Amino acid sequence: QVQLVESGGGLVQPGGSLRLSCAASGCMFSINAMGWHRQAPGKEREFVATITSGGSTVYADSVKGRFTISRGNAKNTVYLQMDTLKPDDTAVYYCNADCTVVPGIVPTRRDYWGQGTQVTVSS
Repeated sequence: QVQLVESGGGLVQPGGSLRLSCAASGCMFSINAMGWHRQAPGKEREFVATITSGGSTVYADSVKGRFTISRGNAKNTVYLQMDTLKPDDTAVYYCNADCTVVPGIVPTRRDYWGQGTQVTVSS
C-alpha cells in the first residue's frame, strides 16, 4: 500500500514563507518523479512543481522564482519551499509520486497522491 503524507501547511501572512514536506512509503520498486499540485476553492487542481529522480525540476509560471522543490537524500521525500507567498497561493497542496509498480524494459508506472495540506495566505 503506497502512502504519501504531507505536512507543513498553515496560515501565513502575504510575503511570508512556508515549507511543505511529503514522505512516500510502500513503492515496491523505484520512485521516479515527485511533485506538488494545488487546488483552490472553486478551481481545478493545477500543477505547481515536479522533480525527477535525477534532480531535474519544472515549475508552473505562477510560482517560478518564489517556490523551490527538492528531494531528500533517501529520495522518498519531497519538499516545497514557498517564499514571497501571495493570497492567490491559498489552496490545498497535494503531493504526488510516480512509482514503478512492474519493472522491466517497459516498466509499468502508477501515480499516487497524498491527502493534501491546507495553505492559507491572508493578513
